[in-house]
Amino acid sequence: MIKLIIRENEINRILTVYADFQGIDFLPKIIEELNIKVQIEGIQNLPENGKCFFVANHPFGFVDGLILTNTVACKYGDFRAIGNEVFTLIPHMRPIVAAVNVFGTNPRIYLTELEKLFASDLPITHFPAGFVSRINKRKIEDGEWQKGFIKKAIKYQRNIVPFYFYGRNSCLFYFTYAIRKIFGIKTNLELVFLFHELFNKRGKTIKVKIGEPISYQVFDKYKTHFEWAQFVKEQVYNLKSSQ
Repeated sequence: MIKLIIRENEINRILTVYADFQGIDFLPKIIEELNIKVQIEGIQNLPENGKCFFVANHPFGFVDGLILTNTVACKYGDFRAIGNEVFTLIPHMRPIVAAVNVFGTNPRIYLTELEKLFASDLPITHFPAGFVSRINKRKIEDGEWQKGFIKKAIKYQRNIVPFYFYGRNSCLFYFTYAIRKIFGIKTNLELVFLFHELFNKRGKTIKVKIGEPISYQVFDKYKTHFEWAQFVKEQVYNLKSSQ
């Protein structure tokens, strides 16, 4: 049943068909395979200097990651995506993923490689929420954003480019989350449906809005790093209402 839910056969077929494509060459193939149309507003806000954090809300799980990374790749070429270490199990993704353990403590090698990345000139894509958007205060929204990217933006002088993704996952995803919370189940059962959500976007149009870069110099000592992270999150969600 789990194999059916996660669409194992379909995933293996795609990985086999595109076995010769890796990294930035793999991303557009998946978007094309799923026949996803992408409408981007504010593409002119992408700076010429790509040494930035490209951050976004996280409503979908996979599709937003594909579009965010492909957009950055099309503009700058090489980049790295801070992502769940599970993506390193996919050979096609290894060249572009900077792995993190989103469910526990990161091993020293992960932290060392991340620090090297932050100090480099490579563009970095990041979902600061760490998790896919859930129902939060009667609306579907990211939880609190983690503060780490603010600290690194200041230290390594990286501006932040905000992306907002319009849309949501299916009712099944949020229903599973709600039932889990009602019964106090800690295991993220809804995550098993993320591949279902990926294929559920087949043939659909995804709208994205890119805001103006936020200078790292904005992040002064009048707010904590955590408070600045929530400020950036607010700027991302404000893009929705500024259309």
